Amino acid sequence: MLAVQNVSRTFSNGTTGFKNINLETKQGEIVGVLGTSGCGKSTLLRVLSGLDSDYTGTVKISGDIIKSVHEKVGVIFQESRLMPWLTVLENISFGLKNDSKKSEKAQEYVKLVGLQGFENHYPKDISGGMAQRVSIARALITAPQVLLLDEPFSALDAFTKMQLQDLLLTIWEKYKSTMLVVTHDIDEALYLCDRIVILKGQPGEIYQTIQIDDPKPRSRGDIKLAQLKAEILSLLS
Repeated sequence: MLAVQNVSRTFSNGTTGFKNINLETKQGEIVGVLGTSGCGKSTLLRVLSGLDSDYTGTVKISGDIIKSVHEKVGVIFQESRLMPWLTVLENISFGLKNDSKKSEKAQEYVKLVGLQGFENHYPKDISGGMAQRVSIARALITAPQVLLLDEPFSALDAFTKMQLQDLLLTIWEKYKSTMLVVTHDIDEALYLCDRIVILKGQPGEIYQTIQIDDPKPRSRGDIKLAQLKAEILSLLS
């Protein structure tokens, strides 16, 4: 589904964000990306999303080379980045430019993320967790084959974060989208992902990949996950 081949990103000042990244994902797989500060996690996501085209190597989605924003790719950022002059419903349907059924589809995704009754609210009138639900619906409504998430819940309180993690798994179960989740939260990665890629160094390189075979949904207090967390902390230290 997603194929990253020998990708490196060097900036105009000569510093390198990450180098020699090779990664492939399967259809419906959730892959987490963990790493130390400054190893290029978010820079990698910008490259994979097509927002940053100044890199070496090749990024492919279903065989298509990605060098710019692509309809097969959806992105969810740390901040919801909603347009303040649009309502919840209008923000969700924004990507459906000429779809005659855009309002009907948007209503379906409002229901999917549990925002019935808030369709006509503006971003200033809803909570941070609700705003992130809107951004999830907005990313999904165009039916992307790959969903990229850049620390999507890090700005939220612990309870809201767990709610949205469960919502994400519900959506994954329904659509089986391929997801790449950049996060600094080890517990989040262990709860959501089938595989975790560890980036390390400056510039960042893939240091190790950890497979998680336990089926989803998982118990947050599972002893196996606690053991994996200890292993990951050791790798990152």
